[in-house]
Amino acid sequence: MIGETGTGDDPSDGWFPESVAADYDEPGGANAPEMVTPAVDVLEDLANGPVLEFAVGTGRIAIPLAARGVPVSGIELSRAMAARIAGKPGGGAVGVTIGDMTKTRVDGEFSLVYLVFNTIGNVTTQDGQVDVFRNAAAHLRPGGLFLVEVGLPALRRLPPGQDIVPFAMAPGYVGFDQYDVVTQEFTSNHVTVAPDGQGRFRRIPFRYVWPAELDLMARIAGMRLKHRWAGWDRSKFTAESTRHVSVWERGS
Repeated sequence: MIGETGTGDDPSDGWFPESVAADYDEPGGANAPEMVTPAVDVLEDLANGPVLEFAVGTGRIAIPLAARGVPVSGIELSRAMAARIAGKPGGGAVGVTIGDMTKTRVDGEFSLVYLVFNTIGNVTTQDGQVDVFRNAAAHLRPGGLFLVEVGLPALRRLPPGQDIVPFAMAPGYVGFDQYDVVTQEFTSNHVTVAPDGQGRFRRIPFRYVWPAELDLMARIAGMRLKHRWAGWDRSKFTAESTRHVSVWERGS
């Protein structure tokens, strides 16, 4: 049987309910040290005081960053995801507020607000994405930084008349994105089939956003671009880059 959510999921957890949170921290992929450590290195270098992670999830980035002595707080919509943080070694150092990163406020001023792993795209309207930038700016002290890591849409792989781009195929798993180039909305689709033939289908909505569009959102929120890299290694962003790490600075 193929379904989108597991039994017992809380609808208020959005697209990351208990059935997703239960497997989110499996080794490898986004949780592999070679993925986490470079991100934490950059964030530690940029931090100059307390930091705030939007969509902190299960603490994949926040906990190792806090372990380096950086005071870390987080905002997370999914209670199921956030519940994993306290149970991890060092998780008690990360203060988590349950709420929507477009509007939820955390007390204090921060030197850095960051949002990683394509999560800006989980906000599926342009107005909502602008609100993320405004909320980030509201948390920053003058001169503070807002960092976003996000992939670029694979539109160059779309021939006329096609709207689907596969991004992964392995035994028992197929992943593909389906784009609407008019609205900039797309869905990330994941099909998993177990050896016994039982299957699961997950469809997650996104809105892709171009770097120049993000720069305009930053300007609306009173911030200006300071850095744009092709990845956490701070390599040069080019026309061939498939993702970017961008940093904007709040004005005084």
